[in-house]
Amino acid sequence: MTNRQREDLLSIFQSALTAVDGRACVRDRLKERPLPGEVYMVAVGKAACAMAQGAQDVMKDLIVEALIITKKGYAEALPWPVLEAGHPLVDESSLAAGRQLLAFVDRIPTNAAVLVLISGGASALVEALPPPISLEQFQEINRWILGSGLDINNYNRIRRRLSRLKGGRLAKLLSPRRVLCLVVSDVPGNDLRAIGSGPLVADEDLRRPLTIKGLPDFITEALKHMPPAPAPDDVCFQNVKREIVATLDNAKSAAVEAAKKMGYPTILETSFVSGDALEAGARLATKLLRSDPDTVHVWGGETTIRLPETPGRGGRNQSLALAAALVLQDRNDVWFLAAGTDGSDGPTDDAGALVDGNTIARGAQAGLDAKRSLDQADAGTFLEATGDLVQTGPTGTNVMDIMLGLKVQGGN
Repeated sequence: MTNRQREDLLSIFQSALTAVDGRACVRDRLKERPLPGEVYMVAVGKAACAMAQGAQDVMKDLIVEALIITKKGYAEALPWPVLEAGHPLVDESSLAAGRQLLAFVDRIPTNAAVLVLISGGASALVEALPPPISLEQFQEINRWILGSGLDINNYNRIRRRLSRLKGGRLAKLLSPRRVLCLVVSDVPGNDLRAIGSGPLVADEDLRRPLTIKGLPDFITEALKHMPPAPAPDDVCFQNVKREIVATLDNAKSAAVEAAKKMGYPTILETSFVSGDALEAGARLATKLLRSDPDTVHVWGGETTIRLPETPGRGGRNQSLALAAALVLQDRNDVWFLAAGTDGSDGPTDDAGALVDGNTIARGAQAGLDAKRSLDQADAGTFLEATGDLVQTGPTGTNVMDIMLGLKVQGGN
């Protein structure tokens, strides 16, 4: 039974990924409403290669020239240059990608049409910093933010202020060209200002003081060097059309349908799972234990973790799953999956984990302590020992995280 339930949850997760596949979503959109004539194409993000393939499927030789920028290890062979850059921290390759993007934009005729494909990860993968800010300073800022527990919206509010590309500035650089931007959303509420830090979106927030408490002095000082950003009524936005082609809700709905086809009663959890990963894991596991048997729960969201000075292996989904496993321990009737739809979880190649009521016992047999692993942000080491890590490789999409819970009849 255990193997079957695990396989069912993994299959449900795969159905969610398929529904938001970047290649299919871009292809379907362009088939439904084709772009007339020749275009120049820019694709940036973890799903950049897949989305570019979707455009190629439809437009073929009508794509005059293209530039693809994606995460290291996510590149695929395409007819155009594919640059790999740093993530989650901006590095020298991110700045090199920014320089190539600026040069590419300069080569596009001003009367041309431009197709821009954006997916999660774009904020780190391509960057151009204002001259007073060095790469080392910017990396220090990002490391502080990643370990602070700030949510993605506030993270992006800071990054948009320190970029020559984000916060609508790419729209200014592309103007007066006609631009269609297709987006795979990886942020709560599908806020276009936050996806990829909004390179083609007017952002009124940039015209107001930043209200985030507890920022260290070195970030406050850096923010004084914010480059100019176009006003919301700037003419550069008149020729820009933006559409979201894949969202977390699409993935969750597909997971529900897949579970139903397997014969499971299913609960679509509408609340967005956020906040501390350890608290969320315990909360979701408790709800799973209290649910009716033979039921699949489908959650989605994006949590945060506070990192110690020297974190171990893992990411937010591995921490969330291990925290859930502590609540589920010694049960033989429950399974819980938490995984990133992009195929990675934090600075690891694991998407997340699928735990059960015996996960904690398997870890103890390997000489590991779950609570200590969580304190050290080292859930990945524990879950590798228990055989509970989920690995998908690059998925061609990125719509935040999916959590699945299953409780069956007849357990203890």
